[in-house]
Amino acid sequence: MSDTQVQSLETMDIQGILDHLPHRFPFLLIDRITELVPGERVVALKNVSYNEPFFVGHFPKYPVMPGVLIVEAMAQAAGVLSFRTTGDKPKDGFLYLFAGIDNVRFKSQVTPGDQMLIEVKIERRVRNIWKYKAVARVNGNVVAEADLMCAQVPTNAAPATPAA
Repeated sequence: MSDTQVQSLETMDIQGILDHLPHRFPFLLIDRITELVPGERVVALKNVSYNEPFFVGHFPKYPVMPGVLIVEAMAQAAGVLSFRTTGDKPKDGFLYLFAGIDNVRFKSQVTPGDQMLIEVKIERRVRNIWKYKAVARVNGNVVAEADLMCAQVPTNAAPATPAA
């Protein structure tokens, strides 16, 4: 790694993540950014606790993190990367919404006590469409991988919250 790369490497605590994502409990699925290079890649950390709300039903006697939530954690890491790349934040009136998910593979289970590292790299960006390559690992072993596609949309174009 060159000196320039070391200087551009960023980290982010939970407060920074909350500033860059609209997600909140119980759907915020990343805890820390350990490496971030705007325009290139991000590494996010998810500490998987037995207290996660999804373990109540998935599965009570054999708790396994649902694969779709692993993919969602990948997408949240991609969202932080995209916001840092553009310099925007959700408060600026933009969101990143899924536009596609391809080549998803689950290679191992993620269970309570695991520390999942998620690496997301920007593959391509054309106007408001972003493509990423994502890999999740536990103890250095790949647990899931996916090709993600997101669209940057203004929040006035996102569906409104249903009335209560």
